[in-house]
Amino acid sequence: MEGFDCVVVGAGLYGLAAAAQFHITQPGRSLALYDCQSSLGGSWADERLYIGLKSNNLLGTYEYPGFPMSTDKFDVKPGEHMSGHAINAYLKAYAKQSGISDLIYLNTKVLFAEHQETDNGGWVLTLAASDPSVRKKVFTKQLILATGLTSEAFLPHFDGQEVFGGRIFHSKYFKQNNDTVKTAEAVTVYGGSKFAWDAVYFYASARVKVNWVIRPNGRGPCWMAPPYVTPFKKWIEKLPNVRFLSWFSPCIWGDIDGYSGIRRFFHGTSIGRSIVDMFWKLLGDDIVRGNKYDRHINTAKLKPWTETMFTGTSLAVLNYEYDIMELVKSGTIDVHISEVDHLGPGKVHLANGTEFKSDVFVANTGWKQAPPIKFLPEGIERALGIPHRLVDDASDDDLANQQDLLQQADEEILERFPRLKLQPVWNKNYNPLTDQKDAITEGNVTPYAPLTPFMLHRFLVPASPQFLRNRDIAFTGMLANFGTSMTAHISGLWISAYFQGKLSIDPAAAMDNEAALKKLQYETVLLNRWGKWRYPVDWGHRAPNFVFDIMPYLDLLQRDLGLKTHRKKSWFAEVTDPYGPEDYKDITTEWLMKIDDVGEALSTRNG
Repeated sequence: MEGFDCVVVGAGLYGLAAAAQFHITQPGRSLALYDCQSSLGGSWADERLYIGLKSNNLLGTYEYPGFPMSTDKFDVKPGEHMSGHAINAYLKAYAKQSGISDLIYLNTKVLFAEHQETDNGGWVLTLAASDPSVRKKVFTKQLILATGLTSEAFLPHFDGQEVFGGRIFHSKYFKQNNDTVKTAEAVTVYGGSKFAWDAVYFYASARVKVNWVIRPNGRGPCWMAPPYVTPFKKWIEKLPNVRFLSWFSPCIWGDIDGYSGIRRFFHGTSIGRSIVDMFWKLLGDDIVRGNKYDRHINTAKLKPWTETMFTGTSLAVLNYEYDIMELVKSGTIDVHISEVDHLGPGKVHLANGTEFKSDVFVANTGWKQAPPIKFLPEGIERALGIPHRLVDDASDDDLANQQDLLQQADEEILERFPRLKLQPVWNKNYNPLTDQKDAITEGNVTPYAPLTPFMLHRFLVPASPQFLRNRDIAFTGMLANFGTSMTAHISGLWISAYFQGKLSIDPAAAMDNEAALKKLQYETVLLNRWGKWRYPVDWGHRAPNFVFDIMPYLDLLQRDLGLKTHRKKSWFAEVTDPYGPEDYKDITTEWLMKIDDVGEALSTRNG
């Protein structure tokens, strides 16, 4: 059986960063990266680059530290949103520059990962190539899962879809259905996410009639902001990277940034909480005014139903060439706040009695919430800290302990942040989108199945002794925030250091001390449980999702690595200047110098 020191599953932005950091910091160890798609890139892979796809980000923020997306090498200019093709080319260049291109195996799906219950641990992976009937097994000492939160699309069954006669597809497969932009006469777009906005825009800008259906019992249309907000026209994606603004977010790990006093004022006093409420209201009002929702009956239907304070990464950016609001006003787009009752031959029938012609149905119905790999032995998911159903054979004491930890975490969160007791009611009639047929045929992986949330230390590794002892698995990219590239880079370094046992603050050090282990496990529950209260609109109860909390999170990882967290030249710059990839460009070298292991690694990087 072929064997490796480390295998990374998933060649998206997080997987590439993890592989690169492992390869650079541990150059003498063997590495392989598997991805089921035909090209690297994850969400930016060749097969997912649909017409007009662009990043929410403008040039300069969506790039790895130390590897800038320069205008002379990639087709993007300052002040422009990066095209999908530019990001795809950038990620391929990054893989080559990092020396991992030849270590990537495409069209290879990891079906099973079986943990070896030995003193040394490790994993046996079952792989399937382009021919699913042909399987092989490989062994790896350490495994990094980087499949992300948007790898497996959830497409429910719609009554009547068998007689619809047109195409029905999830937005993930827009690329494979690009031709419908030219061939379709009328399309239906279902859902209110950024993917839905994109689909609506691309069809409508091609003068295809669009009927946009948004569920009245759902979360409504997502927040869409212009690239620059506030009267001062600040770059919106950089706002969360300003320390001063991060203080307005009730973050359970926020004190790590060294400004606990000001945070206690904002969130522990009535005056402070009033200021916090004002900040979030002003930010939301500025976006609403800028989009001029109330100037037309159709655009009014697109006004967000949720509060900005409790909104996470579903806040997206208007990155279109033409004004989508004008397309809505023109009648090319009709917005329906209704449910799909059923599909008929060439028609969509809504619950309110409306019906219209359609030869394409684009569903934006979310993503399956569990990793797309079966872990063995059976029942290992709980020790791993990944979503699973509560098992029937769990002991009463075990279940009681889980409930005690959750209750203790809830009490601490709400005591420290009383504002979170006032949870938003975005829709009194909210009802999750369910699919009985899918639940029967595919088990427990729909977005709405009652699974446990991710429960990982630092959102990266299991907190159970079984896996702390062997240091043989980590997860990266099982979270969402606006600092994707910075998070991927620093997380990858953290994981490599953890695998080597070289973190300055090492979770595995608690393994043989009962009190320390309990403290570690409670802290893990606390940080993960916080999302339930902080970002309920964006599935915070299911997986880490945060925006204005990115800076203290990066501080947390850097502290564990034994590195400095404040990187600006002065106190004033530290709290007012936004952080970016350029501030972390030397972080890997800094860590290697700290552990006195820089020579071989730098030689590998330069080579």
